[in-house]
Amino acid sequence: MPAPSRLSRRLLAVGAATALAASLSGCSLINSIIDKPVTRDAETEEVVEAGTSSVFSIKVGDCINDDSTSEEVFEVEAVPCAEPHDLEAFYEFSLDGSEYPGDDEVSQQADTGCYDQFTTFVGLSYEDSTLDYAPYTPTEASWTEDGDRLVSCMIGDPEGRTTGSLAGVAH
Repeated sequence: MPAPSRLSRRLLAVGAATALAASLSGCSLINSIIDKPVTRDAETEEVVEAGTSSVFSIKVGDCINDDSTSEEVFEVEAVPCAEPHDLEAFYEFSLDGSEYPGDDEVSQQADTGCYDQFTTFVGLSYEDSTLDYAPYTPTEASWTEDGDRLVSCMIGDPEGRTTGSLAGVAH
């Protein structure tokens, strides 16, 4: 069983923002309303120019700044990883099931899934690392109304912003 995450648990709640998004019709409409353009390289899809992005648009390898003090995350600033940033998306996976399993079960599965990939990404066990992770998870509304099952695993340094990818840093 994974150790409790050291990062703020606010990353677990996409909450009210998801409920708002779920009340809108169509995913493309949601993304066009929520996202402000983030410039990505056409070949690699890496962020090359900072911009505001929906949490629904985060891709593995994206680096973000999240200055929100809210427990609910709706939008984040996506930045090139060469710039100082709070978090990096290091893994994503989908949860199974047709019925929403409940907040506690979603949190447990998300935490386990991210924990299981931590060592592979960082090159050091979670217990020996100074880094931390936390998942963005589906809410009951996004699960039942939009079919959202995606968990995005985010990694960062609790001491402050980092520059560059944390892949293989082994600290």
